[in-house]
Amino acid sequence: MIKLDFNKLGGLVPTIVQDYKTGDVLMLAFMNEESWEMTLSSGLATYYSRSRQTLWVKGKTSGNIQIVKEIRIDCDDDTVLLKVEQVGGAACHMGYRSCFFKKIEGDSVNIIGKPLFNPKEKYKQ
Repeated sequence: MIKLDFNKLGGLVPTIVQDYKTGDVLMLAFMNEESWEMTLSSGLATYYSRSRQTLWVKGKTSGNIQIVKEIRIDCDDDTVLLKVEQVGGAACHMGYRSCFFKKIEGDSVNIIGKPLFNPKEKYKQ
Protein backbone atom coordinates (compact mmCIF):
# COMPACT_ATOMS: atom_id res chain seq x y z
CA MET A 1 0.00 0.00 0.00
CA ILE A 2 1.32 3.42 -0.97
CA LYS A 3 1.08 5.90 1.89
CA LEU A 4 1.31 9.67 1.66
CA ASP A 5 1.76 12.07 4.57
CA PHE A 6 -1.60 13.86 4.71
CA ASN A 7 -0.86 15.37 8.15
CA LYS A 8 1.29 18.39 7.22
CA LEU A 9 -1.36 20.49 5.46
CA GLY A 10 -4.52 19.59 7.29
CA GLY A 11 -5.24 16.38 5.42
CA LEU A 12 -4.18 17.60 1.97
CA VAL A 13 -1.17 17.14 -0.28
CA PRO A 14 -0.25 19.56 -3.08
CA THR A 15 -0.49 17.93 -6.49
CA ILE A 16 1.45 19.29 -9.44
CA VAL A 17 -0.04 18.28 -12.78
CA GLN A 18 2.18 18.02 -15.83
CA ASP A 19 1.56 17.03 -19.45
CA TYR A 20 3.24 13.64 -19.83
CA LYS A 21 4.40 14.30 -23.40
CA THR A 22 5.52 17.95 -23.33
CA GLY A 23 6.41 18.41 -19.67
CA ASP A 24 4.26 21.57 -19.50
CA VAL A 25 2.99 22.32 -16.00
CA LEU A 26 -0.78 22.41 -16.33
CA MET A 27 -2.02 23.12 -12.82
CA LEU A 28 -1.65 22.76 -9.09
CA ALA A 29 -4.41 21.09 -7.10
CA PHE A 30 -4.80 19.32 -3.78
CA MET A 31 -5.65 15.74 -2.88
CA ASN A 32 -6.99 14.29 0.31
CA GLU A 33 -6.74 10.61 1.13
CA GLU A 34 -10.02 9.76 -0.59
CA SER A 35 -9.17 11.56 -3.85
CA TRP A 36 -5.72 9.93 -3.80
CA GLU A 37 -7.30 6.47 -3.54
CA MET A 38 -9.83 7.29 -6.27
CA THR A 39 -7.05 8.48 -8.57
CA LEU A 40 -5.09 5.27 -8.00
CA SER A 41 -8.09 3.03 -8.60
CA SER A 42 -9.69 4.86 -11.55
CA GLY A 43 -6.67 6.22 -13.43
CA LEU A 44 -8.45 9.58 -13.69
CA ALA A 45 -7.12 12.61 -11.83
CA THR A 46 -9.37 13.26 -8.84
CA TYR A 47 -8.81 16.19 -6.50
CA TYR A 48 -10.20 17.78 -3.38
CA SER A 49 -11.76 21.20 -3.87
CA ARG A 50 -10.88 23.45 -0.95
CA SER A 51 -13.52 26.02 -1.91
CA ARG A 52 -16.38 23.52 -2.32
CA GLN A 53 -14.98 21.06 0.23
CA THR A 54 -15.73 18.08 -1.95
CA LEU A 55 -14.04 15.68 -4.34
CA TRP A 56 -13.97 16.42 -8.04
CA VAL A 57 -12.91 14.32 -10.99
CA LYS A 58 -11.08 16.67 -13.33
CA GLY A 59 -13.16 17.14 -16.48
CA LYS A 60 -16.33 15.47 -15.23
CA THR A 61 -18.28 18.65 -16.05
CA SER A 62 -16.15 20.16 -18.83
CA GLY A 63 -15.03 17.01 -20.62
CA ASN A 64 -11.38 18.03 -20.16
CA ILE A 65 -10.38 14.92 -18.22
CA GLN A 66 -6.89 13.99 -17.12
CA ILE A 67 -5.81 10.40 -17.70
CA VAL A 68 -2.97 9.58 -15.32
CA LYS A 69 0.08 8.19 -17.11
CA GLU A 70 2.65 8.36 -14.29
CA ILE A 71 2.70 9.27 -10.61
CA ARG A 72 5.68 10.50 -8.67
CA ILE A 73 5.96 11.31 -4.98
CA ASP A 74 8.51 13.67 -3.46
CA CYS A 75 11.16 12.67 -0.91
CA ASP A 76 8.97 13.62 2.10
CA ASP A 77 5.90 11.74 0.83
CA ASP A 78 3.83 14.93 1.04
CA THR A 79 3.65 16.18 -2.57
CA VAL A 80 2.45 14.40 -5.70
CA LEU A 81 3.43 14.92 -9.32
CA LEU A 82 0.87 13.60 -11.79
CA LYS A 83 1.92 13.20 -15.39
CA VAL A 84 -1.30 13.16 -17.39
CA GLU A 85 -2.82 13.03 -20.82
CA GLN A 86 -4.92 16.19 -20.91
CA VAL A 87 -7.99 15.25 -22.93
CA GLY A 88 -9.85 18.22 -24.43
CA GLY A 89 -6.84 20.52 -24.39
CA ALA A 90 -7.65 22.82 -21.47
CA ALA A 91 -6.57 22.07 -17.91
CA CYS A 92 -7.60 25.49 -16.60
CA HIS A 93 -11.22 26.24 -15.70
CA MET A 94 -10.71 29.62 -17.42
CA GLY A 95 -10.29 27.80 -20.76
CA TYR A 96 -6.50 27.94 -21.06
CA ARG A 97 -4.33 24.90 -21.65
CA SER A 98 -2.43 25.63 -18.41
CA CYS A 99 -3.49 27.50 -15.29
CA PHE A 100 -0.15 29.32 -15.57
CA PHE A 101 -1.09 31.63 -18.44
CA LYS A 102 -0.11 34.88 -16.71
CA LYS A 103 3.50 35.99 -17.22
CA ILE A 104 5.18 38.69 -15.16
CA GLU A 105 7.22 41.01 -17.36
CA GLY A 106 8.67 43.98 -15.53
CA ASP A 107 5.81 45.70 -13.72
CA SER A 108 3.05 44.13 -15.78
CA VAL A 109 1.20 40.85 -16.13
CA ASN A 110 0.77 39.58 -19.67
CA ILE A 111 -1.59 36.84 -20.79
CA ILE A 112 0.10 34.03 -22.72
CA GLY A 113 -2.03 32.39 -25.38
CA LYS A 114 -5.77 32.40 -25.78
CA PRO A 115 -8.43 30.36 -24.01
CA LEU A 116 -9.60 27.26 -25.82
CA PHE A 117 -13.16 27.85 -24.65
CA ASN A 118 -15.30 30.45 -22.89
CA PRO A 119 -15.87 29.18 -19.34
CA LYS A 120 -19.23 30.98 -19.12
CA GLU A 121 -20.46 28.96 -22.12
CA LYS A 122 -18.75 25.69 -21.22
CA TYR A 123 -20.22 25.43 -17.72
CA LYS A 124 -23.81 26.50 -18.51
CA GLN A 125 -26.33 24.15 -16.96
